Amino acid sequence: MYAIVDIAGQQFKVEKERKIFVHRLKAEEGASITFDKVLLLDNEGSVKVGTPYIDGATVTAKVLTHLKGDKVIVFKKKRRKGYTKKNGHRQYLTQIQIENIA
Repeated sequence: MYAIVDIAGQQFKVEKERKIFVHRLKAEEGASITFDKVLLLDNEGSVKVGTPYIDGATVTAKVLTHLKGDKVIVFKKKRRKGYTKKNGHRQYLTQIQIENIA
């Protein structure tokens, strides 16, 4: 059984007991959160597709930890002009574990 869920503006394929990284959520570590924006639900071959969301379908997850992602280097250069710009970015992430799909 799996579902496609809209979490913080991004779509994720989730299964029970799977851990995923999402953009930072405003929830305490150890808290349980519920997502009701379920786009697709597959239960052993019977597929339900929402228009745009499935009524009554929910996904429950537990917040494991808040962390920062790997550093991404952003480098800009214009040749023969002497222009270079170097920047770094680390995304704030939340690790969640899917507990239930209903």
